[in-house]
Amino acid sequence: MAIVVEHEKRRHEILEKALDVFMTEGFDDVTFQKIADRCGITRTTLYIYFKNKRDIFNYSIKQLLEGLEDAITRIRNIKGLSHKKQLIQVMTVILDRFEENARLLTVVLSYLSYLTKSDHDPDYRVRRRTVRLRHFLNAILIEGIRAGDFAKVNVKEANEALYGILEAAVFRLTTLHHKDVKELKKAMVMVVSRFTVK
Repeated sequence: MAIVVEHEKRRHEILEKALDVFMTEGFDDVTFQKIADRCGITRTTLYIYFKNKRDIFNYSIKQLLEGLEDAITRIRNIKGLSHKKQLIQVMTVILDRFEENARLLTVVLSYLSYLTKSDHDPDYRVRRRTVRLRHFLNAILIEGIRAGDFAKVNVKEANEALYGILEAAVFRLTTLHHKDVKELKKAMVMVVSRFTVK
């Protein structure tokens, strides 16, 4: 058991240092050797933990999304929580995680830019990675409408409004270098309140 814990701890340490390299170099200019050098290990040792730089990148995204899904599921399982409060808490958790992971989001933007240059569709990649998140938001909206907590809004449009706030948060944290997204949290509460039956 201790070996597994040490292995995961080492993977996390490598991940942190790799993020520094990705931020300094940009995704397309990072090499496995540069990551190994930053970690103070050989490439051979790095291969024990990750297959390539994309594996490191995907692992970091996976960790973020799994953590988000766990947090959202815990909120969804709170008994007696109104759909409005569920939606506000879920959106707040996502925005908080974005603030905590602004470095990773900066690397994500670098990667999306790299994909655009190499004639790949970054929108498809983002949608594929965030489909479960969108489903969570849809489920809360649909359940809220059925329960009478929300007005009969167009779920797709409501989801786009909420998702747009999340995209704005990524832009503000990564490109504009805001330290937080307090104003977007207030805007999100206002948007959710517009869905609520008076």
